[in-house]
Amino acid sequence: MEYKDYYKILGVAKDASADEIKKAYRKMARKYHPDISKEADAVARMAEVNEANAVLSDAEKRKAYDQLGDASQYAHAHAHAHAGQASGFQAPPGWESHFQHGGTGANAEHADYSSFFEELFGRGQRARSSSPPPNMRGQDQHSAIELEVPDSYSGGMRVLRLHGVKLDAQGHAVEDERELQVTIPKGVYEGQMIRLAGQGAPGYGQGPAGDLLLEVRFKDDKRWHTQGKDVYQQLPLAPWEAALGGPVEFNTLAGTLEINIPPGSQAGRKLRVKGKGLPSRTPGDLYLVVQIIVPPVFDDAQRKAYEALSSAFAGRNPRTGDAA
Repeated sequence: MEYKDYYKILGVAKDASADEIKKAYRKMARKYHPDISKEADAVARMAEVNEANAVLSDAEKRKAYDQLGDASQYAHAHAHAHAGQASGFQAPPGWESHFQHGGTGANAEHADYSSFFEELFGRGQRARSSSPPPNMRGQDQHSAIELEVPDSYSGGMRVLRLHGVKLDAQGHAVEDERELQVTIPKGVYEGQMIRLAGQGAPGYGQGPAGDLLLEVRFKDDKRWHTQGKDVYQQLPLAPWEAALGGPVEFNTLAGTLEINIPPGSQAGRKLRVKGKGLPSRTPGDLYLVVQIIVPPVFDDAQRKAYEALSSAFAGRNPRTGDAA
């Protein structure tokens, strides 16, 4: 059995705090989760990350694992000092006395973990114990759901396909897929967690399943983006609309609004519409970002209009700051 360095898998020091471990897990999950990762070995790496987090985020398991780590270092050095001895990891004699709760951790039987984990915290300990383990709640699981910004204004239902891992009959990690219907609440924002009760990892014995936590992410769209509950949407204007100002009707994410354009508006200017951002008890604001669009010339009349405009503004050079 190969010894697994859970600290190395999560990329944290052995004295890392619980908060550091939590942050490291979230970072690795964003990188390797099969739903969003482009890594070729995402499924296997995510399984390792989940396993490392299951041990290091549990104070009791971590303490026992740290004790095991000290023993494994000795065993590894001892094995290399004697030619012909196997260098594979074996738990030291009396290991069960260091971890009296092996096999009783949440999700111990059902989780998609390696033989190393199962031997130390799962099947190995259960085989040595005649008493049945208590019922334990399953672990919460994390995934991501990708939405459009308009979805936050309307809410609704979405079908989510989840790609995960499970162990086959030979104990190898293989891909697993399931579908869930997810209710999208109005006003959902980037980074928000949508909790689906009972959709996480199965419990142990008669224990309930854990929850599934979906992190909301918005698709990139050049027309709009969000910052918290504030929404930034592009507002296309013709040159004369920007120059002369006045009311224009525009289809915003919050509906069709009449926007009063200040005269002389330049590209990039932000026009604030209070309370028209993402909907909530305290809604965000909508910022319309001026984008000046130059209409193409299709006939002689339009060409002459541009020529007249050029003559009227002779001497104004925007490249030297003379256009203002």
